[in-house]
Amino acid sequence: MQIQPILAALRQHKAGTVLIALQIALTLAIVCNALFIIHQRVTHLSEPTGIDEANLFVIGNQWADQSSAQQVDAQMQADLATLRQLPAVRDATASNSYPLVGGGWDDFITMTPDQVQKTTDASVYFGDTHFLDTLGLKLIAGRNFRPDEVAPMSPHEVVTPPVVIVTRALADKLYPDGSALGKSFYAMSATPTTIIGIVARLQRSEVDTWSRPYAYQALIWPRRLDGTVGTNYIVRAKPGQLEAAMREAKQGLIAQNRMRIIDPKDGVLSFAQVRHRAYDSDRGTAILMGIICAVLLVITGAGIIGLTSFWVGQRRKQIGIRRALGATQRDILHYFQTENLLIAGAGVALGAILAVGLNLWMMKQLAMDRMSLLYVLAGVVVLLLLGQGAVFAPALRASRVSPVEATRTV
Repeated sequence: MQIQPILAALRQHKAGTVLIALQIALTLAIVCNALFIIHQRVTHLSEPTGIDEANLFVIGNQWADQSSAQQVDAQMQADLATLRQLPAVRDATASNSYPLVGGGWDDFITMTPDQVQKTTDASVYFGDTHFLDTLGLKLIAGRNFRPDEVAPMSPHEVVTPPVVIVTRALADKLYPDGSALGKSFYAMSATPTTIIGIVARLQRSEVDTWSRPYAYQALIWPRRLDGTVGTNYIVRAKPGQLEAAMREAKQGLIAQNRMRIIDPKDGVLSFAQVRHRAYDSDRGTAILMGIICAVLLVITGAGIIGLTSFWVGQRRKQIGIRRALGATQRDILHYFQTENLLIAGAGVALGAILAVGLNLWMMKQLAMDRMSLLYVLAGVVVLLLLGQGAVFAPALRASRVSPVEATRTV
């Protein structure tokens, strides 16, 4: 089919042609980046934490009376002893935080005491000798804490402990040559701390976008946080006994000491609930982006259908003349499909440039990752197919215009 007559016809409808091409370009730019964001968010939802999520639950405990730090520490030890004795419980520990909860302590790590710029960040967890077993962490090098290394600490008097357990990601960041075990670094203090153990994986407490480069950089201090305002008990149930353990744990703590507050709705949460809450925003963003993509594609398809239908109505006389001169129904159908392909082609070419530009802007302003060109390629294919699909019905209707019917409108 000759392209020149089609281009000549499009020059007679410049406004409509330009508007549809721009609509396709904007749709491509937005849809490509939206799909990239959706993929990132959905992938984020399933990121492993490195802990035994299937058998873990947490208890948010607040104290109902005023007690000294020493009394609270003794009560916490009594609580943990109670939890560990429950039939459905494998182990329990107390900590300042846990993966995916949000917030928590963030450590400013350097390799020398006078270093101004940080080497990296890491999430800080307080844990006793039961911390590794309770969370189901895999110790791949070194050893666990000894009981004499675990001590209480006030949040108002932060003192870096002499020994620490770190994740493999943090160890590799500090010592890329693999020699981290037994080496030291500095964390918020001029006193060095020595790495005595390395665990395979432990996700940090935050799930925000800014923390993702440090997602598995975490460390464990052999400390029990002064829990005068409350504490988090992390409990690991025996396999298949999670519900029973959650029920027993709350009853056991209340029986041990009634002077506590455990929220009836949010006080005891399985880790499945923790994960669901942590990624609510990611899930909502993915759904919203999906809706935006669907709406944009529908609007673009509707615009192509409307414009092509309008052009068919305007060109009935021309179509009739072409049919009278021997053009077949297939020729008319191919004419409009080719016309749409030219418009869509111009639109996706401009849209590809806009899509890459938008991604570069978001990388700079929102710290997003670079989008793969596969998203742009997929978007181009989708928009071209959408254009052909949208133009098919009006083009088919145009191909059925008979020469006699068209000439009668002269």
